[in-house]
Amino acid sequence: MNAPDPSPTAKPAQILAATDLSAPARHAADRAARLARETGAALTLVHALPQRALDDLRQWLGAETQARLEAAAERELAALAAELHAAHRVPVQPLLREGPVLDALGDAADEVDAAVVVVGARGASFLRRLVVGTTAERLMRRTQLPLLVVRQAPHERYRRALLALDFSPWSAAVLEAARRVAPHARPVLFTAFQVPFEEKLRFAGVDAATVEHYRQQARAAATQQLYAIAERAGLAPWHWDPCIVEGEASMRLVEQEQVLDCDLVVIGKHGQSAAEDLLLGSVTKHVLAEGQSDVLVATLPRAAAPT
Repeated sequence: MNAPDPSPTAKPAQILAATDLSAPARHAADRAARLARETGAALTLVHALPQRALDDLRQWLGAETQARLEAAAERELAALAAELHAAHRVPVQPLLREGPVLDALGDAADEVDAAVVVVGARGASFLRRLVVGTTAERLMRRTQLPLLVVRQAPHERYRRALLALDFSPWSAAVLEAARRVAPHARPVLFTAFQVPFEEKLRFAGVDAATVEHYRQQARAAATQQLYAIAERAGLAPWHWDPCIVEGEASMRLVEQEQVLDCDLVVIGKHGQSAAEDLLLGSVTKHVLAEGQSDVLVATLPRAAAPT
């Protein structure tokens, strides 16, 4: 995957990194800065002070205490931005917001015209819940942006990306998101297949040879589709690796992430139908709970989303 060559006069792409200023959240900020350097993007670092907490603080301790808290958060955010700039030599704009966290992130993403939102998998407050609860769904629906969930402290650019493809329209979004976030990583195109109604076939007395024939047909069909989508994406055969496995997708995805030593998993927001939202479903939850690598959740522009 090769990064696009930006025009000298083109406005650089924008990356939005959310931080609650906790130590784990700094991993996400650092990864965002590395990504900005790798792709030539600009980075905005946003921290939101919850409005309700500020209102309570002002009521209990007065406006002066609230002002000191805001000033301290602003200094800490500016210090982190300066640290990232010094380490990675990329422009970093600190942005302190007040109000509901999702509103603040959504408004900031719209304001800077962000191409991707980066968050930590763990944090001291909202970031801990962001990737597995309804807040993630609301943020994704509002911004229509890819969401990069950082789990590991970054030491280098992504080397090997495992792209989960189900041959729905979302598969193209997965390929595009991987190209933008991990342009130099070697892509591994993953798909999982299963023999339809295998247990019922066996229960009905279908012989093992027939079931095995169906299995080979399912594998052949998945292989054909995988190579076809790679060709449509313009991937040369020597620039990617296939991973075609039998079994339940979420289990095998985590297994192959570790077997193939991938440091990024890329999945689509939806599966075969718009009603199956993997962001809140078993695949993403299992990958986040059991996997070790970062996770990039790709989205499809609303105009192109399946109905």
